[in-house]
Amino acid sequence: MQDITLTMFQADLAWEDKQTNLHRFSKKLQQIPSQTDVIVLPEMFTTAFVVEPEEYAETMDGPTMQWLKEQSVRYQAVVTGSLIVIEDGRYVNRMIWMKPDGHWDFYDKRHLFTFGGEHLRFSRGDSAPVFETRGWKFRPLICYDLRFPVWCKNHMLDGGYAYDVLIDVASWPDARRNAWNIFLASRAIENIAYAAGVNRVGRDPKGLNFSGDTAVFDPLGNPVAAAEPYKEAMLTATLSYRELSYVREHFAFGQDWDRFQIEISD
Repeated sequence: MQDITLTMFQADLAWEDKQTNLHRFSKKLQQIPSQTDVIVLPEMFTTAFVVEPEEYAETMDGPTMQWLKEQSVRYQAVVTGSLIVIEDGRYVNRMIWMKPDGHWDFYDKRHLFTFGGEHLRFSRGDSAPVFETRGWKFRPLICYDLRFPVWCKNHMLDGGYAYDVLIDVASWPDARRNAWNIFLASRAIENIAYAAGVNRVGRDPKGLNFSGDTAVFDPLGNPVAAAEPYKEAMLTATLSYRELSYVREHFAFGQDWDRFQIEISD
């Protein structure tokens, strides 16, 4: 299997302004210098993190889905990030995995941020999908999910690993940036996988500051790439399948993992 390249956008977000955010990201994506495989945008990249979804929610055939399709085709890469979606009368914080062939997968945020009131109007997800591209398996997370190691846990599947890369899109305030960096490295180590986290920068009207700290860690918890904090940045990282295989063969801790199942309930 070949190496895979991620291009991650650590961006400031215009508050509750879809048109401006989509325009800005259209311009930012034009800066990608060469072919990439996965383009990653932050949590709620069209609106910033808002917990009043009624005015900003879209359907799965709305303008942001169309924009994602156009960008995925244009750059021949997966484009992913989360947005507010309404479906069957429920609001969800949904991460889209848009593929160049026009097909897509999605993940609905499981752990809603009760501290910020997200649980009051959003419904939490009930599945833990694994996305694939170019033979690599990605486990999606949205922001707060990163705090829950049981939810993030990798496992052995038919002699292999359920996923190769843990990928988290976030709006993680800088007051807890130390936790963000520790969690990313820890999730990489304990799951014998790469861990990539894409976080926004800037300040929102509620007075929260965001440091970014967008980064990728290897399966041993070593940094592969990191963006300068508090500044907008485009961060590109190439993940080595050879390195991943080496770590899994020489540090075969997965064979000793406890086996368990998570019971999904509302």
